[in-house]
Amino acid sequence: MKTISCMKIDEQLLKSYSAEIKTYKEKEIIFREGDSPNFYYQIIEGAVKVNNFNDEGKEFIHNILGKGQSFGDAHLFIDKKYTVNAYTLKPTTLIILPKKNFINLVKEHPHISLEINACLSLRLYFKMKMMHDMVSQHPSARILGLFNYLKSYTDCEDQHSFNVKLTRQQIADLTGLRVETIIRTIKKMEKENMVKIEDRKIFY
Repeated sequence: MKTISCMKIDEQLLKSYSAEIKTYKEKEIIFREGDSPNFYYQIIEGAVKVNNFNDEGKEFIHNILGKGQSFGDAHLFIDKKYTVNAYTLKPTTLIILPKKNFINLVKEHPHISLEINACLSLRLYFKMKMMHDMVSQHPSARILGLFNYLKSYTDCEDQHSFNVKLTRQQIADLTGLRVETIIRTIKKMEKENMVKIEDRKIFY
C-alpha cells in the first residue's frame, strides 16, 4: 500500500471543525510568499499552482495540485511565513480551515497526525531524491527525478498513470536543461517505454 503523499482529510470532519467552502476565479492568488499561514487548504475542484521566484524573476514550480489534494499545511506547524505562492490555474473550490481549528483537529485525532507525518516525510524524501538526481549529468536522470517527485503527491502508482502537467519549457526550467534537450530526451524516453506521449501530453 502506498504511503499517503499528499494529505486529504475527510470533508465532513473538516466541517465539524468549522471549515468553510470558498471559490476562486482563474489565476486568483490564494496566498503569497511572505504571508502568514492562517489556514489549511484542501481542493474540492480545480487546480492550484505552488511556486516562487528567484532574485532574477525566474519561476520555480513546486507543484500543480488538483482535486482532493492539500497545500501549505507544512507551514501551519512552524512560526514562519510562507516561502511560496499559491494561485489557481482555473476556477477552483477549496475547503479551508483556520489554523487554530486545524491544530485542534490534529490533537484530537491522532490518526490524522500520523497521516500528516507520513505525508510530510514522504515529501521530504522525494524532494531530497530529486535534488540528488538534479546534479546528474544525464538528462533522463534529472527528468525522472522531477517526475518521481511530482508523482509522489498523487495516488498514481501504475506505469504511465501520471499526467505531467508541465510544458517542455517548464521542465527545462526546473531541471536546468535546454528545452531542446528536454524534447530530445523525452522522445528517447518514450521509445524506451519510460513515458507515454498522447496529444503532446506526457504520462509517467
